[in-house]
Amino acid sequence: MLANSSAPALAGRRLLLGVSGSIAAYKAAPLTRLLVQAGAEVQVILTESAAAFVTPLTLGTLSKKPVLTSFLRDAASGQWHNHVELGLWAEAYVIAPASANTLGQLANGLCPNLLSAVYLSARCPVFLAPAMDLDMYAHPAVQQNIQRLRSFGNHVFDSPAGELASGLSGPGRMLEPEQIVAELTAFFSNK
Repeated sequence: MLANSSAPALAGRRLLLGVSGSIAAYKAAPLTRLLVQAGAEVQVILTESAAAFVTPLTLGTLSKKPVLTSFLRDAASGQWHNHVELGLWAEAYVIAPASANTLGQLANGLCPNLLSAVYLSARCPVFLAPAMDLDMYAHPAVQQNIQRLRSFGNHVFDSPAGELASGLSGPGRMLEPEQIVAELTAFFSNK
């Protein structure tokens, strides 16, 4: 139902979905599915650590595009994924989940992987859905990184409270896929 109501706003939109290493990476599958159902063209970028939680095959099948996991397409021929072209292609870059490590990289201009290099090249709006354990989320360094990313003009979703993978309860959960789609729909509806 949500996908149909978001169709006019997201139909034909070119979206990058960055997935970083967090147990919440499993939510990237339903998020990809909902975005595609809403008519968006979705290109997934998966970090090496995220691939331990969700496979490129799963996300590639749902997005109907090969998932990008590194700079190189073919090391023997020197073919590579151009982070600048990806950053220019996208109308929005959604990073969900955004782990504490990824937030730190982005807030400090570090780019050890394709996901963060594309972030530094992106000219489009960026949406971040933090996901980590309670104490990590509450740590002053993480909160400072979140504030810094917001000061750069990024849209950082608040992390809802609830049960976490550790068994603790509190903020740190990734925003649910349906809520992320609703936020993107509202953003593009106002364009």
